[in-house]
Amino acid sequence: MKQGFVHGELMMPGHLACQGCGGTLVMKHALEAIGPNMVLVIPACCWTVIPGNFPSSALNVAVLHTAPATSGAAASGIRAALDVKGMHDTKILVFAGDGETFDNGLQSLSGAAERNEDIIYICYDTGACLNIVVQRSLATFQNVCETTSSLSQPKSKNKKNMIRIMSGHKIPYCATANIAFPDDLYRKVKNAADIKGTCFIHVLSACPSGWKIPPEKAVEISRLATCSKAFPLYEVFNGEEYRITMEPDEVLVEDYLQPQGRFRHLKETDLDIIQERVDYEWKILLQRSMIEPFRINF
Repeated sequence: MKQGFVHGELMMPGHLACQGCGGTLVMKHALEAIGPNMVLVIPACCWTVIPGNFPSSALNVAVLHTAPATSGAAASGIRAALDVKGMHDTKILVFAGDGETFDNGLQSLSGAAERNEDIIYICYDTGACLNIVVQRSLATFQNVCETTSSLSQPKSKNKKNMIRIMSGHKIPYCATANIAFPDDLYRKVKNAADIKGTCFIHVLSACPSGWKIPPEKAVEISRLATCSKAFPLYEVFNGEEYRITMEPDEVLVEDYLQPQGRFRHLKETDLDIIQERVDYEWKILLQRSMIEPFRINF
């Protein structure tokens, strides 16, 4: 049965996402923050399927589905076409997974950032390529076992730091966000919408299927990622000014990792190594931050 959109709603119920999908929360808050005057670019990822087929799509905005590794170039082309037509106020939002962002689409994203295209790029980071049977990506956490990294040969290196890469392009705005802190996520997308130039937001997006957790625990475990400093929340202006937007609690990384089935094989020595790495990265972030962290209560 086809139903019309509710006036003002940019994302409707009835989509095809799995239970507990963090990506649906990211999309909903992003669309609400930007508004209807936008074009949404989606490369091949879970969100190729989630909205459903036209004309009964769950998304009430203009959408371009594009091939893998092309999202930055596609967004640049749309931006140029809209500018020629004088539609400078129309926002371009790229909504891509970590496989597209960290791996095969990094080249086109880097090119768009180098040109400082007036686009917003949101990476919903599930920590693996979930749409191709949970294969590891460069966003996969260290020592994780996925379908392409076995118990005998788990991923040996930590995930790529995309904020450092993107802030190295000196774009106007970079930020991290988390589905467990929706006010912070909404504010950062809103900030990006008000800035001219390339804006990049890296959002932790729980995937119960890939993380091997109960769907109802997706938000709770995502919150532990930030509280344990494994995924700190901060923003970077013009590649120079770092601002931490939430002070983590005194929570061990172990509290974030152990509830997830993908980490069930970790030994105490493995957890100690990961904790040392997280503490080291947090210390670097504190040194780069120009403003003392403040606590946001949700």
